[in-house]
Amino acid sequence: MNFKRLIASLTAALLGLAGCASIDTPPRGAVPGPGLWLVADEDTTIYLFGTVHALPPATNWYDGRIERAFASADELVTEIDMTDSATSAAALQGASLLPEGQALRALMSEDNRREYDAALVGLGLPVETLDRYEPWFAAMTLTLLPLLRSGYDAQSGVEIVLSGRADTKQRDALETVAQQIDLFDGMPLDAQLAFLDETIEALPEAKASLDAMVVEWLEGDAVELARLMNAELTDPVLRDRLLISRNANWAGWIEQRLARPGTVFIAVGAGHLAGEGSVQDQLKARKLKVRRVWQ
Repeated sequence: MNFKRLIASLTAALLGLAGCASIDTPPRGAVPGPGLWLVADEDTTIYLFGTVHALPPATNWYDGRIERAFASADELVTEIDMTDSATSAAALQGASLLPEGQALRALMSEDNRREYDAALVGLGLPVETLDRYEPWFAAMTLTLLPLLRSGYDAQSGVEIVLSGRADTKQRDALETVAQQIDLFDGMPLDAQLAFLDETIEALPEAKASLDAMVVEWLEGDAVELARLMNAELTDPVLRDRLLISRNANWAGWIEQRLARPGTVFIAVGAGHLAGEGSVQDQLKARKLKVRRVWQ
């Protein structure tokens, strides 16, 4: 498994940008903006909106297209239930702890532990801070912490903003918290340790990489977003685990939802909604027509 090329992808998976992308030709005069797609039949309309789970507070993404589509929907669907953050936090805490008596730093080689300690000191943290946690959780914490300190805010993330505007909309989720945690917690221990080591090496570029992805997301330039993301997600097993299998499951959910009338707004990580193996590809394989909403 090529962890060095996966670090940014796994970070982006938490922030909703993991994946590859392609783009339809925009009509003349189309205004740039995050990708929004539509699949519909005679009595059901389903919007597919690609999100970022954490953003700088001043980020302006809620344009007229998105506002009109969201206002028309009577149902908001997200990757996981956004209404019970306490349960989600408890599940994450429980899954991330090492067995009693084990310590993270004791699992590392001497060289890796030295680099790890230096990274924590550089972040202003005691080297023992994450000793009780599994390597995958430490890796994600150390990747996300500099981003949060540099101005990214989960409360400004797309799903939280939309949830705050959902009012009386019906709510649903495509996955459980347990399913999402298992994407990382289910990795073998040696793979988790390699992931953590490569995370430490990639820390200096983490913010610049995400900054570039967000710029392309805001512009709706899925071709450039694809170029950035394809350089990171090269391992076929992990790509299937994080993206393809989940996209297929979500497409099945959408196909079943089309059997009932209504208007649905689905908000999921942007990388899931474009490119080879995307949700759209999975829908097209089921003979369902998907088009991008430009205006």
